[in-house]
Amino acid sequence: MIKPYYEEKNITIYCGDCLEVMKNIEPVDMILTSPPYDDLRSYQGFKFDFKNIANEIFKVLKNDGILIWVTGDQTVDGSETATSFKQAIYFKDLGFKLHDTMIYLKDPRYPDSVRYSQAFEYMFVFTKTGPKTFNPIQKKNNSSYLVKGCYNRNKNGTITKVYRPSRGEANMVNYWYYSAGYMKSAKDKYIFEHPAIFPESLAMDHIISWTNENDIVLDPFLGSGATARACKDLGRKCIGIEISKEYCDIAVKRLAQEVLF
Repeated sequence: MIKPYYEEKNITIYCGDCLEVMKNIEPVDMILTSPPYDDLRSYQGFKFDFKNIANEIFKVLKNDGILIWVTGDQTVDGSETATSFKQAIYFKDLGFKLHDTMIYLKDPRYPDSVRYSQAFEYMFVFTKTGPKTFNPIQKKNNSSYLVKGCYNRNKNGTITKVYRPSRGEANMVNYWYYSAGYMKSAKDKYIFEHPAIFPESLAMDHIISWTNENDIVLDPFLGSGATARACKDLGRKCIGIEISKEYCDIAVKRLAQEVLF
């Protein structure tokens, strides 16, 4: 068993191969991660063994747990790779249910002359038997009771009027916007030594949605430590695995900052 690289109350970081570490940890309530997909960033030459990692993820996640898999696709020779869809299908073949396909909207940074600029990633939500927890995040809703003149046609051909929640609070929908990038994904300048920063607010929103206090959250590609940082702020237990010692050090620095609330 690999010894922890760093430990504090409820937070453990391992510096090593997630394939080896996951074989030796207790079952977890949630896995939240953004893997190094499609060679879109340089991760110091480390390889990504997707299928074997997916198999271990299936074993280590509790039956009523949740897997959040944040991913996207590279464009090669004028065609998107569809790697994200292939991964989703593989997870389903393992026995996962695709509970939801969510969208992470972000600011486009690379204008394209032959297609619309890329401004989103997928957030696939998987579970085996169904989530044990759902704490929907709400936002202010100023819509009317009835969407005037708007109807849904049912499978049997009948018509149903479309209503919205009353004024006040309403559950968020399944596309979430985060302004990502330098000093936006997080406020600590040193974490931008990592090539692909995971927004802290994205991690926090998923952790709030699918877990309760003291649940165990695993991030097998911890990177700069957003998942661990969010767990510390929200009172969840976290196991982070990162193969790069440099990135482990960044995550440890991040955890040293004052708890938000």
